[in-house]
Amino acid sequence: MLELFVTFFKLGLFTIGGGVAMIPILSNIMVKDKKWFSEDEMIDIIAICQGLPGVIAINMATYVGFKRRGLIGSFVATFGVTLPSFVIIVIIAKGMNFIDGNPHIQGALGGLRAAALGLIIIAVYQVAKGVIKDSFSAIGAVVSFVLIAIFKINVVYIIILFLALGITRAYMKKSSIESVETLKSADDTELVEGKGDTESSKFKVDEEVPDFNHDEKRRGSDK
Repeated sequence: MLELFVTFFKLGLFTIGGGVAMIPILSNIMVKDKKWFSEDEMIDIIAICQGLPGVIAINMATYVGFKRRGLIGSFVATFGVTLPSFVIIVIIAKGMNFIDGNPHIQGALGGLRAAALGLIIIAVYQVAKGVIKDSFSAIGAVVSFVLIAIFKINVVYIIILFLALGITRAYMKKSSIESVETLKSADDTELVEGKGDTESSKFKVDEEVPDFNHDEKRRGSDK
């Protein structure tokens, strides 16, 4: 339990740029360092947490905590990831007047924003590498981007649309596999039956063919 708290406390402390920027760091810790999840499982976790209401960082902490240690684990992980930002924001709020007028701090914040952008780009690359495995995923990603960025469609509608498309695609794929297996089973049955008929016909022919060797032996004995 302590390990879970410390892990998410560090994530909350050192992740700059919001929950999306946390994805590459969290993936490295969960998949490579801790080996708590596989890459495919991590992609599913990201998709679930991104599609739910709320901040993705808190959603991911709650989800991972629950998967690792149950309900208490979800509270511990969520508390760990939110505690650093809570403390830092309180401190910044108290010294806001000093921060606004200090060019050095403004420069530092500009550097942090640039680093956050880099982390977000890495997160997009890692998620895309794990998700885009076929034409459906690639087309879905492009269409989603166009609908959201250009046509300003609400994200909720995009999520509902691709949930429906994904379910429909899975159902059609399953039906196609079942049809192929049914046809294959029917072909195997016909092949077995045909083989049985051939062997039966061969047996009948063997019975009908006279045994000439036996007749010759019998004639020799008569002589």
